[in-house]
Amino acid sequence: MLQRRDMLAGLSAALAAGWLPPGLGAVPKLGLIFPPLGRGAPEEGLALYGDKVTFLAEGLGLETMTPEGYEAVIDRIPPAAGRLVAAGAEAVVLMGTSLSFFKGEAYNQQLTEALRGATGGRLPVTTMSTAVIDGLKAMGASRVAAPTAYNDEVNQRLRRFLGEHGFNVVALRGLGVEAVEDINLVTQPQLLEFCVDVVTSASSADAILVSCGGLRTLEILAPLEDRTGLPAVSSTPHALYAAAKLVGLDPRVAGYGRLIGS
Repeated sequence: MLQRRDMLAGLSAALAAGWLPPGLGAVPKLGLIFPPLGRGAPEEGLALYGDKVTFLAEGLGLETMTPEGYEAVIDRIPPAAGRLVAAGAEAVVLMGTSLSFFKGEAYNQQLTEALRGATGGRLPVTTMSTAVIDGLKAMGASRVAAPTAYNDEVNQRLRRFLGEHGFNVVALRGLGVEAVEDINLVTQPQLLEFCVDVVTSASSADAILVSCGGLRTLEILAPLEDRTGLPAVSSTPHALYAAAKLVGLDPRVAGYGRLIGS
């Protein structure tokens, strides 16, 4: 009886301190591979799922958003995934839209398989490009207006990638950002006005894709939809939405656009 009482007392103390036995209400760990170095838990992820997920992050050291920049870090993806698995990740997501679409859908699938192989085939994985395609399909999109962060060459690769999935790109314009650190110079008010301008230049659009994981877009999704009347999908929020489903969570959160709120 004394041993049982001591055991229960110890368990109660551990629970009070926040410990949970494995598999009993434990917060899932989500592994994210970011193109640049130095990214911790994403602010948008904390806003959406901060009390439901533990974020684990690895960076690749991407310096420029160009085909040459992407090629320089591709080989670093599987080792980064392996480190996330070793840290306890229960799913792994490659957080880089252009990094995964720049060679087309077949290459995006190769990257997905490389992620899966790095987990020993045990964990669910996806890429940011797959997440935004799934988001557009969920919104019933066919004619897409795409404001992006990219230069013209990367934009044309995005056009081809979207075309591979059956989307007609009716407007496509980028901010021309190449150096990764320059993405931080784009403010949300500037981005919102840029997106509205791109979308309203194409009256036939039925959906919006804001492409680039470095852009902070979560808080502008609802205003963008309100001003244009169209559903909006964007890189980081909808990659996180897909990631939440991979670890078994209900990904819906009100206030951040139609898809995330539905």
